[in-house]
Amino acid sequence: MSEGTDRPDERVAFTASKREPLPGARRIGDVDPDTEIPLTIVVRRKPGGSLPSDVAGLGSRAEAGQRLAAAAGADPEDLAVVERYLREHGIEVVSSDAARRVIDVRTTAAKAAAAFAAELGRYEAGDVSYRGREGELKLPADVAERVEAILGLDDRPQARIHLKRGAPLTEDELPDVDAASVPAALQAGISPVVAAAGAPEPQPLWPAQVAKLYSFPSGVNGNGATIAIIELGGGYRDDELATYFAKVGVPAPSVVAVSVDDGGNMPGGAADDEVLLDIEVCGAIAPGAKIVVYFSDPSDRGFYDALSTAIHDAEHSPSIISISWGAPEDRWTAQARKVFDDTLADAAALGVTVFTAAGDHGAGDAADDGSAHADFPASSPHIVACGGTTLVGVDSETVSEVVWNDGDGWATGGGISDAFAVPRWQAVSMPDNLNRTGRPGRGVPDIAGNADLASGYIVLVNGHYRPIGGTSAVAPLYAGLAALLHEALESPLGDLLPKLYGIPRETSATVFRDITEGDNSVPASEFGPATPGYEAGEGWDACTGLGSVHGDGLLAQLRADVGLLSAPA
Repeated sequence: MSEGTDRPDERVAFTASKREPLPGARRIGDVDPDTEIPLTIVVRRKPGGSLPSDVAGLGSRAEAGQRLAAAAGADPEDLAVVERYLREHGIEVVSSDAARRVIDVRTTAAKAAAAFAAELGRYEAGDVSYRGREGELKLPADVAERVEAILGLDDRPQARIHLKRGAPLTEDELPDVDAASVPAALQAGISPVVAAAGAPEPQPLWPAQVAKLYSFPSGVNGNGATIAIIELGGGYRDDELATYFAKVGVPAPSVVAVSVDDGGNMPGGAADDEVLLDIEVCGAIAPGAKIVVYFSDPSDRGFYDALSTAIHDAEHSPSIISISWGAPEDRWTAQARKVFDDTLADAAALGVTVFTAAGDHGAGDAADDGSAHADFPASSPHIVACGGTTLVGVDSETVSEVVWNDGDGWATGGGISDAFAVPRWQAVSMPDNLNRTGRPGRGVPDIAGNADLASGYIVLVNGHYRPIGGTSAVAPLYAGLAALLHEALESPLGDLLPKLYGIPRETSATVFRDITEGDNSVPASEFGPATPGYEAGEGWDACTGLGSVHGDGLLAQLRADVGLLSAPA
């Protein structure tokens, strides 16, 4: 085939690539044909290949990655066919990786439009300007069958942070750093009404105080664990981290920044709140763990590349990943959801535990249609989705929890996936999908923790101590717990979901604090129209999952049942 001479009318629609403009967006012009566009092409797993369940722990991450590539990576022939097609259209192939199944390319808007039958334009939606496209891409059939995603043609911000920011605190307003200044632990079976009786208003807490409330193991600090944090903007300063960790009385953890695509550690932006929240919560709870922050941009390509890079990083070999970014499922293309979930399945095979925020705007997830939406990537069956609770009775003798719902549009995310089926290990009673689809789906979240700004996590951001709430705080909270458990068990936790859901009912009360009061419905607000929600109840629910986690209880359960550590996914 000569360069670019395949007939467009002989191509087939790549249906998983279908893209809609952002809600309210309008096209304002064409893209300059000479605009340089970097792309990530994701290729299918080799035909007949399947993910191995035994690569984790067999040698180094590099060796495990090689085994994974041999069993379920890209077929060299598939890479060759796709690369040949790209070069025939004048597209520069920068690199390819069989384990990650990606081909990184660089091209122009004109060449990309010709190769993929893409109609590119400039769009505006409110204060967001982006390069976008509409409809489906098209490829020759022999190429289309080998390609799972083409990411980067559309550079809209795909994901958003999930946090609620409080006002700065003066030095006099900062509480005692000592964890002993709060009750020893949340007490099971205490009614929130009883806990609230006579209790003062909740106050912001240091991360170690929250960890104490959830009985995180003592005597360990995360030695041997590496926590990866995915950030799609913002940055941190080493001197500010040193100040914060000195304030909370722990050794400053090792923090390393990794730049992915055009991302980098660039403090001074709005996303600094997220970056510092994630690092400081993880580091305060598990100061012995190494923290590696992967910076990229918030497009679907940037997010995917950061996640895939972290999972397959043989140099830093993270055993835990914390993510606090996401968006409603239907805001993603089917191709993006597919390859994100596939790379998260790679993480499970490599023994990496991934936590993510479930969202901060109730069952509607800040969509504009009044329907229920699960957040993604929280709805992936290969990730631990973290919902939010409100602590009741902090600073009193009894502490309880209810579903986090401020009643003004801020509330824990959660619901039933419209994109992913119920995993076989999630054998729990679930409510019907509020969208009345008639289809069962993956339930979100899996676990929950303190997310209310009233008892928010005190962090230092750009010279100011302030509380931050939201499910963005819960993901690093439990990533820190995973690091403590890693050290205590002398082993990574791996794919944690089958283990959590596999805990016998008769002992689950020692591990989970069942939260039975509240819901995640939201009224009309700046985030979207009124949306009905799901109600909390006994057992798993679509507000707080299995409940909040008792750290010592989970450690005891994992120690008592070695089978949980090797539970199949």
